Amino acid sequence: MKVRKLFLPLAVAVLFASCRSQEEIAYVNDAPRDTAVAVHGEFSKGIQANDLLSIYVESEEPSSTIQFNQETNKIAVTTTGTVMNPATGNTGKVPGYLVDGDGDIVFPVLGNLHVQGMSHSDLADMIAARLRDEGHINDAHVTVKLMNFKVSVLGDVAKPGEILVQGERLTIFEALSIVGDLQITGLRNNVTVVREENGKRVVGEIDLTSKEVFGSPYYYLHQNDVIYVEPNARKKKQATRDMTWMSYLSSAVSVVSLAFTSLYYLTLTQRYRNQ
Repeated sequence: MKVRKLFLPLAVAVLFASCRSQEEIAYVNDAPRDTAVAVHGEFSKGIQANDLLSIYVESEEPSSTIQFNQETNKIAVTTTGTVMNPATGNTGKVPGYLVDGDGDIVFPVLGNLHVQGMSHSDLADMIAARLRDEGHINDAHVTVKLMNFKVSVLGDVAKPGEILVQGERLTIFEALSIVGDLQITGLRNNVTVVREENGKRVVGEIDLTSKEVFGSPYYYLHQNDVIYVEPNARKKKQATRDMTWMSYLSSAVSVVSLAFTSLYYLTLTQRYRNQ
């Protein structure tokens, strides 16, 4: 009877702990399935210095676009960047316009263009309008894409590192999937995102277990964001214990090595004396 009385509360406690741990590792666990959740975050903060832009001009007369496209205009000054295909992991060299420290690019015929802070669509419209207004191409259509969108993922994930993708739209879930997802010990309800805004570093938090993630300003990642996934308390404690054990082991090895060295020199000394 006493054993049964002790077993029942213990079983209830284990069951409660199990349920709680499942909620802690499940993404968006508070959103009923087959429901719609609005996304409010902005996926771009505009063109910034060191962005590598792909600018492509199209027309019904392809010959009129030759001098404006890097693929066909070999005289145009180009800057080459390296991009990675997240699906294959392959890297390759691509032509593009690198935005300098003043926020400018040099575009064929049109010359120096100040592009910092502009959206990609606004830059495309501006270039197309100038090509039409200045009589270069009457039906110009321009496409602008970001070629070196970069974020870094650190902490308790499968493959921490830098992500480099083409485009400007990347969610935090997509970034985490590229690095192999969080480890089972990673804290999903308190992921840190470090972002540069107006020359300052802003540290934000995002809860991947709640549907509120879709309304977070960190749901869509920005250029050069840094994501940090913190390990849970058990893993931190284990890491501390392992480091302490390694420290003791290193000290023990040093002591044993010193003892053997002393014994070796002592033996040599006695030999010389006996001779």
